Formats: sequence, structure tokens, C-alpha cells
Amino acid sequence: MKIATFNINNVNRRLPNLLDWLKTAKPDIVCLQELKCTDAQFPVEAIRQAGYHAVWRGQRTWNGVAILSRGSAPVVTRTSLPGDPKDEQARYIEAAIDGILIGCVYLPNGNPQPGPKFEYKLAWFRRMSAHARKLLKADVPVVLAGDYNVAPTEIDIYPTSSWDDDALVQPQSRAAYAKLVAQGWTDAIRSLHPDERIYTFWHYLRHRWQRNAGLRLDHFLLSPAIASRLRDAGVDRATRGREGASDHAPAWVLIEPTRRPARSRGKHSQMSK
Repeated sequence: MKIATFNINNVNRRLPNLLDWLKTAKPDIVCLQELKCTDAQFPVEAIRQAGYHAVWRGQRTWNGVAILSRGSAPVVTRTSLPGDPKDEQARYIEAAIDGILIGCVYLPNGNPQPGPKFEYKLAWFRRMSAHARKLLKADVPVVLAGDYNVAPTEIDIYPTSSWDDDALVQPQSRAAYAKLVAQGWTDAIRSLHPDERIYTFWHYLRHRWQRNAGLRLDHFLLSPAIASRLRDAGVDRATRGREGASDHAPAWVLIEPTRRPARSRGKHSQMSK
């Protein structure tokens, strides 16, 4: 099973890019962030024609998250992150698909910092950690995928000092991410590529894509109940170089499916070996 995350940076503007990538990459499940459209504007018919079910929560101008699947239809379990009923930003959606609970995450950027936006980012991180801890206690296969808006370590950003004041690399942001992972989650890409500089985001300015001056902001956190099934992980880097591309590239993981009991022709079933 191939699970992907893609900050699409305006789903309607980048729709041709998204459809081309779906056709070539053939992910089974996709988490999208930054839809930048209302619920009514979401291109559900085009995605359906591409072979995918979809659930989403849109928001005018900014934010917005969606989960696509080409197997079973997603069964929505949450359309917002718990912990603050006054928070109306569309940044989290959760659904069950083929025995896996998928959380699509779009964590706040937090800039400028210091300030209210950075405090909101850290508060959102605390809420995310509280919810994630409850998911771990359920002892079920969970994948929390999306744009976390943090480059966790120095290896997750190209060598530079130009981002030193940015919320994406602040010690508080990195500590919040590390604390979340330390609950018992597996950072899928980093676990398989411990020493490699892998990026998922390249700013449009200063030829950063052409110079490979990127950051790893898009992450997969796997619960112990599914981490042992991780087989591969990577980034579809070339997608970022296409005309009209998002400033993010899709990232993905390959998860080994669970083995199911084989059905015999008689009255009794037999476990497959």
C-alpha cells in the first residue's frame, strides 16, 4: 500500500499537476494540504474521474485538508483537531481506510515569530501531541501524514543561515516535534534514510529549487502497530520541477499489507502461511 502526502498549494490551480501525479504515481491513499478553496469549490468530480474517493474540509483563501483513496472509501472520524472548540482553521481531517486510521495534518506555519502566530503554532502542536497520545493508547495502525511546518534537525534544511529567524527551525518548534515523535511514533522517512539530506519543500524565491536549497517539512508518523510494516519511503522530487508546480513535492511511504485468512472451499477457513 502506497500512502502519500502532498501540500498542493491551491488544489484548483494545481489540479492538472495533481491529476498527472495521481496517474503516474498511483498512490492508494493521499493526504492533501493547503486546498485554498471552500468545501463547494473542491474538485470532487475530477478526482472521482481519476479513480479516487475523497473527503475534505475546505476553507476560503487559506488552509484546507483532504484525504483521497482509490480502494475503500474513507470513513471520516474527525474533521478538526480536538482541544480548542474556538479554532476554526481547517488543518486536520481523520478517516479510517482499509484498517488504517489516517490523520491528515497541516500544522500552522507560525511566522512571524515571536508573536501570536507562533504561539498558535506551539499551542496547536500541544493539542496535536495530546490527540496523538490517545491514538497510541488505542493500539491500532495509525499514520499521521502531512505538512508539519517544521524542519526537525539541521539535516532537514540546506546549509544556510537565511532561515535562522523562521518559525520552521526555531528550537521550540523542533522540540515540539521531537516530543511528539518520542511518544512512540516512527518518523518514516528519517528512519529509513537516517543520514540523507531529503527535502520536500523548495521556496519559489532565489532559485531555491534549481539550487536544491530545500527543507523537509512533510512527514509521516507511524504508530507501533504499523511501523513494522514500513518497507520504503521517499519523495517524488521531479513533481516540484514541473510547470505551475506547488512549492512542495509529494512524499510517500510503502506499507506492507496485512495478511488475511485464506478461505477454504469447505465449511472451515484456514490461516494463510
